[in-house]
Amino acid sequence: MLTTSKLMPQGAGLAPVLLKRAATVELDWDVRQKSRFDATDSQGRQLGVFLPRGTAVRGGDVLVAEDGSLIRVLAAPQDVLRITHCTAHGTPFDLIRAAYHLGNRHVPIELKPDHLKIEPDHVLADMLRAMHLIVTPVAEAFEPEGGAYAAQGHAHGHAHHGHDDHDHDHGHGHAHQHGHPHPHHHDGQDQQQ
Repeated sequence: MLTTSKLMPQGAGLAPVLLKRAATVELDWDVRQKSRFDATDSQGRQLGVFLPRGTAVRGGDVLVAEDGSLIRVLAAPQDVLRITHCTAHGTPFDLIRAAYHLGNRHVPIELKPDHLKIEPDHVLADMLRAMHLIVTPVAEAFEPEGGAYAAQGHAHGHAHHGHDDHDHDHGHGHAHQHGHPHPHHHDGQDQQQ
């Protein structure tokens, strides 16, 4: 078994030719959020991954093995729910409301300009449909947000922006869902993207 305990976020600093030649390993989010796991790379090598606790591996990251070889991580397609707004009865702002409600429930969520993605959950799917959103089961890569205080700079390359604590509300409020007067049903067959 080949051991790896070093992670290079997004292969930073590596020449593109080295990344192109690197072996790959395709992992779903369930595995990538663990700091210790076994996997098999594209060359058939058994990998034992031992990263610092709390490390999440993202698609595009590079693992460095004990022998110096590089293994580029690919985010594997997995079952997720793709959430889009209803073009007949809503607006793109409905996605912001959905992200707020999902965030209050501490649900891992991937944010995209025109849709959201979460792991399958029929209770949350029903809640989102009641908010007049379209929920479609799909198999796609899942890269949820890391959170405001998770390894800053890792997922999107942003540096810490020295804000004072009084600039942010650290409260944890919960809002309640409100009904809408125009009942209709949304499911994955209403809209495919």
